[in-house]
Amino acid sequence: MDESHLRPTETTGLASKKEKEVKVHIPDSSSTGFSFRKLWAFTGPGFLMSIAYLDPGNIESDLKSGTTARYKLLWVLMSATILGLVMQRLSARLGVVTGLHLADMCYRQYRKFPRIFVWLMMEVAIIGSDMQEVIGTSIALYLLSNKMIPLWVGVLITVFDTLSFLMLDKYGLRKLELVFGLFIVIMSLSFGYEFAIVQPELKDMAKGLVIPWCSDCQESALLQAVGIIGAIIMPHNLYLHSGLVKSRAVDRTKKDKLKEANYYFFVESSIALFVSFVINVCVVSVFAHGLYNKTNKDVLDICIKNNNTYTDIFSNNTELVEVDIYKGGIFLGCQFGIGAMYIWAIGILAAGQSSTMTGCYAGQFVMEGFLNLQWSRWKRVGFTRVVAIAPTFYFAFFTNINDLTGMNDILNAVMSLQLPFATLPVIAFTSNPRIMGDFTNGYKNIIITIILSIVIISINIYFVIYNTINYFTHSWILMLGIIAYGFIYILMCAYLSLHLFISMLDDCSPLRRNPFIMKYIGPEIGNNFSHHQQTNSTSTPPSSQDDIPNIKL
Repeated sequence: MDESHLRPTETTGLASKKEKEVKVHIPDSSSTGFSFRKLWAFTGPGFLMSIAYLDPGNIESDLKSGTTARYKLLWVLMSATILGLVMQRLSARLGVVTGLHLADMCYRQYRKFPRIFVWLMMEVAIIGSDMQEVIGTSIALYLLSNKMIPLWVGVLITVFDTLSFLMLDKYGLRKLELVFGLFIVIMSLSFGYEFAIVQPELKDMAKGLVIPWCSDCQESALLQAVGIIGAIIMPHNLYLHSGLVKSRAVDRTKKDKLKEANYYFFVESSIALFVSFVINVCVVSVFAHGLYNKTNKDVLDICIKNNNTYTDIFSNNTELVEVDIYKGGIFLGCQFGIGAMYIWAIGILAAGQSSTMTGCYAGQFVMEGFLNLQWSRWKRVGFTRVVAIAPTFYFAFFTNINDLTGMNDILNAVMSLQLPFATLPVIAFTSNPRIMGDFTNGYKNIIITIILSIVIISINIYFVIYNTINYFTHSWILMLGIIAYGFIYILMCAYLSLHLFISMLDDCSPLRRNPFIMKYIGPEIGNNFSHHQQTNSTSTPPSSQDDIPNIKL
């Protein structure tokens, strides 16, 4: 790909300040209408962001959704994707308008304790996501090698393949984005092939998409609906997207250029998330058609009938089959031939590998922003990957594959719990006129996003209470730990919610000038990050986050 249109700058946000990067130049156009040339220039960040909607944790959530509730939860998947698009739009706008990503803004707007707490929660989410990618990659290698590569070896391989991806940086930003696009194509072909050979019922799929109800669903289906939300909307992805959009050379001193960038980034994100949604629907539908209401014996009989070598995976009983990304691949191999299993494994491998690097970028943005700390990318990757590999390696080496794949459900729940610490900040900052200027959220957007955040927080609280009662009542130490965390969790959600409300008030508001609010809540009165309101159109646009004063609260 020709990269002559790239301009060198100090930083794009994809690397530390010491690393020389390039920004993608946006072509000028005399036409006021839609420009595919401009769309192509803006294309990249949205597709990188969308990979988080296709990681192994999402794929496992999809197939369990189909197995548990057939097509009845497709509307939840669609709603979660739309909610994700709404939040990603706010995240991208924050990065475009201010030149700062979400973690940078948290550093400038939050007090020390809540800032550190939110940072820790994001690190937990990133490490949890990284664990899912390690699990997915190791299982894919296990299937592709016909069990010749043990799971624990596959876990160790992920250390080296991640470092190899870092070498792609030197070939240029656009080529790196092209590689991620290739991964999405591989997943589309892989899971699209499975959809084509299974041929699910299109009429029932349509009903599942448009009817927002799950009639005759068991409790497991309702819990799976919660899992879909946690799997689809990853909290650290909002931090990622706000940083990725900084890779385009947008003149932030000109309102029309900001408006144009916001528009094209939204179009690109919509296309990217639509592609990810179609892929997720394909996975749900494949297993809704193939495994819904099937027992272990039903699947075992299919494997025996077709002389599949994996007949020992399914028990000879009449219990409903519990499926994961490993058993899902085995079933496809039994039902449609070994080729279907290998194609499935290739798709899982692509999902794991692509998500690895997006998690790396998100981790770098989060650490640099919250701590004002510059780490080289390989150090950051080493940190998250070692922490992620330790428990994953333990399960892979000392337990069986069912315990390893079962971790995905727990990790999806953990990431769902962290959602308020991404959604509330992005709503607060994009609703603050001192930060966004003319691009501040309208009241309609504010009301919708706040309601959605309340729903998410309520679901998470219910989920924690449910799991605590069902799984942790046997240990009073665990109970005390969960209660303590729950108290801090609710307290931090309350703080972020109050900060959101205060941020929208005028500087002259008595509540905003209340001594308690000013001392413990913030944000500081008078902060203004809206360069398009402060400078004229001939000013030189800031090239990095250093051009904005570092206000530590």
